[in-house]
Amino acid sequence: MNPQAKLISATSLLLGTSITISSNHWMMAWIGLEINTLAVLPLISKSHHPRAIEASTKYFLTQAAASTLLLFSSMTNAWFSGQWDITQLTHPMSCMLLTTAISINLGLVPFH
Repeated sequence: MNPQAKLISATSLLLGTSITISSNHWMMAWIGLEINTLAVLPLISKSHHPRAIEASTKYFLTQAAASTLLLFSSMTNAWFSGQWDITQLTHPMSCMLLTTAISINLGLVPFH
């Protein structure tokens, strides 16, 4: 991987992380998580081995499922409470879905 691609990847990782941490709205948090996912994919598939391509495909599909759950959780919370703010997560089903989505994103025990 050439140095420019590494720089762009590292910058994208920092940008996605800072957007996710500093967001107050669910859509901005989701955008930050997606930037991180798209920045990590080239690093996983750097070696052109079939196992690396398979690993990057599995990683992408898993992260896409987690992002869908996160968006569904935020929509459910907005439906029941009328709030899109991250700090106003009040509905129990939304909390459960958000916890599941974050667990999948982090790769915690049942989802690793």
